Amino acid sequence: MKNTYYKLSGIIFLLVATTYLLTACENEPALAESQIDTSTPILNELDLWLRQNFVNPYNIDVQYKWDINDTEVDRFLHPPFERNVKPLAEILQSVWIEPYNTVGGDDFIKTIAPREFIFSGGFNFNPGGNTLTLGLAEQGARIVLFNIDLLDFDTILYEEDIPNDFDVQFAITGPLSTIHHEYTHILNQIEPYDPVFDIVNPADYTSSWADRSNEEARELGYISAYASSQPSEDFVEMVAYMLIRSSTKWDDLVDGISSPQARQSIRQKEQLIVEYYQEKFNINFYELQELTYQALLEI
Repeated sequence: MKNTYYKLSGIIFLLVATTYLLTACENEPALAESQIDTSTPILNELDLWLRQNFVNPYNIDVQYKWDINDTEVDRFLHPPFERNVKPLAEILQSVWIEPYNTVGGDDFIKTIAPREFIFSGGFNFNPGGNTLTLGLAEQGARIVLFNIDLLDFDTILYEEDIPNDFDVQFAITGPLSTIHHEYTHILNQIEPYDPVFDIVNPADYTSSWADRSNEEARELGYISAYASSQPSEDFVEMVAYMLIRSSTKWDDLVDGISSPQARQSIRQKEQLIVEYYQEKFNINFYELQELTYQALLEI
């Protein structure tokens, strides 16, 4: 009887508890209406093209419609004009995706790529106003490109070729350099580069890199002023500068540096980069360089 009593008590208790829960649920207020927009978005011709050329083959989403309230208000950012989105996306195809797939295999970009690009139309001034952020790579998953509405899609112009009295800051080589720069950060997250790179010429890295000109930085053994900020930026700046130039134009740039020690440092870094691409990704860097430059000329 004792065992039966406890079983019955358990049943009675369960029934009472269930009744209480049902009553409590009936007395709860109704949930507020969801503020999340779950409606199916209307896709225009550009959206369909981006889906066909980026989402379907590479699982890369290109975002050009976004809420300015999701950004820092003091950065003066805004979505780009739609007319500028497809030209830049086509450039990404030609100068980034296709060369890497050619030398690294058909699935290289599908396997190693940011899953989202965000295009921004406006300037992204840094605090102080004397420098601009041209792009960001966020944890290997997203690349943000700024100044889209200010690009000259018809001009190939390198910084060292711009006369002092001629202000051309946003030739098409700008975003291409940014793409290669930010994508190399992603590659470095997957496969770290040889730490020997960090000690080729470590003495002149500085947080005050913006106070240097590119020419001054090169005489210290850094390919750009920003490259002299820290070793990781030095590595990706080297890659970016090389991938928007032919081997001849790259040699002209390096050979134009006055300091023999600076030239030697940059050549040593170049060799470490070539070895990195070959050993980590089985990519011939100079072949990649030729393909990216030819694609730039065709654009």
